[in-house]
Amino acid sequence: MKITWLGHSGFRIEIAGEVLLVDPWLKENPSFDESRREEAIAGATRILLSHGHFDHANDVIEIAKALGVPVVGIFDLMSFWAEKHGIETVGFNKGGTVTLGEVSVTMVHATHSSSYGGSEGPVYAGSEAGYMIAGEGKTIYFSGDTDVMADMGLFEELHHPEIGILCAGGHFTMDMKRAAFAAKKFFNFRTVIPCHYKTFPLLAQSADDLKAGLPGVDVKTPEVMETLEL
Repeated sequence: MKITWLGHSGFRIEIAGEVLLVDPWLKENPSFDESRREEAIAGATRILLSHGHFDHANDVIEIAKALGVPVVGIFDLMSFWAEKHGIETVGFNKGGTVTLGEVSVTMVHATHSSSYGGSEGPVYAGSEAGYMIAGEGKTIYFSGDTDVMADMGLFEELHHPEIGILCAGGHFTMDMKRAAFAAKKFFNFRTVIPCHYKTFPLLAQSADDLKAGLPGVDVKTPEVMETLEL
């Protein structure tokens, strides 16, 4: 399994023969070198979207059309995009599981919001979500944008994820200390990867508090476009 951070909340996950682009915001992402765009998306088989905010969704339709790959996400937004933009989508909802080749993806709850900009203000984009991504005998919990939730205890009981990709930048999501609390209280992660940080001055610039709060857990902080093999 290979996990490459694309900056902010974007990831390229190579697992069980699939290449999943998760929340791939590349254009105008301050963390991402746009000269590496083709490298980042090459060979992608699906795009997984957690919610409709620009810093997660703005590149998705363009990438889906360029590569001819489906977008997987919340039913409301996927149905709208399929009709409006003519792209292939897989729409489902929380608690649902879809099979993507040899990979199983379950949509789980997150607590945040989900919209995109319209001419008269924010437009509803379906509900925000996280994902359990299972393949190669391992499970990744991608939190999406969220705060700490008691639901996370159920996620552990149901899915037992070894790897946690956790939003941790603060202001819009849980911060490093809250992410550490969530990981320690509810999960038994072997590996944690923070995201949704360092992109803007408003967000956390360091994962030190996350590392300090999770002794015994392998907290990895890759550079943008650095690949981890797990």
